[in-house]
Amino acid sequence: MSSVPNPLRCLVVDDDPLSVQVVLNCIHNTPFLASAGSHTSPLEAAEALRTQPVDVLFLDVEMPLMSGLDLLRTLQHPPLVVLITSSKDYAVQAFEHAVVDYLVKPVSYARFLQAAQKVLEAATAVPTPPTDGPIQPTDDPNFTFVKVDNKLVRVAYDEVRYVEALGDYVHIVTGTSKLIVYSTMKAVEEKFPAGRFVRVHRSFIVNVNRIQALEDNALVVETKHIPVGQTYLREVLLRLNKF
Repeated sequence: MSSVPNPLRCLVVDDDPLSVQVVLNCIHNTPFLASAGSHTSPLEAAEALRTQPVDVLFLDVEMPLMSGLDLLRTLQHPPLVVLITSSKDYAVQAFEHAVVDYLVKPVSYARFLQAAQKVLEAATAVPTPPTDGPIQPTDDPNFTFVKVDNKLVRVAYDEVRYVEALGDYVHIVTGTSKLIVYSTMKAVEEKFPAGRFVRVHRSFIVNVNRIQALEDNALVVETKHIPVGQTYLREVLLRLNKF
């Protein structure tokens, strides 16, 4: 782990001013963190993040007009994120967004410091991706290996329903799991067999054998409706006509 030459710049977003002050006080008392300000409006925060990037975002989930999770979805390159909420019900969504930690109010400094240490580790970790990237080719036409955290996980192509791009990550969704992989859609297209998968949207690749219907420019894959982008529609129709 390398050292941090400057404190990590932190933005706090919470519609409760008292909660904002609690987190700001915690940041002030943590030597490797520095405040980059706060917002009680998620809309203002979204605009600020587009023009003034930060290293860490301490983000409340439940806010009016736009939830913290909604705010995350608007960010093309989100910083390290620590979710803060009064409910434990968002743990799954927190995992899906690959946040660093998940704090439940009221936030104590001891618990905040644990989250801050995780942020520091994430910010200073030296990535060691395998030579061929996060998605590993194999000689077997029926499966591949993907890098999840620090391990390689075997994925059978037949089990994959679809792949969804979210920021700098892709979610590989199977019948039993959702694997979060630091990768690009281009890398997925290059590694996944073209005969089995089709790009249907800039954010989606679908297993052709899992498509159940096409309706209103959306593919039905089990219970999921996946949009079909106009630039991909012709290729999708060609592939469907091959059935």
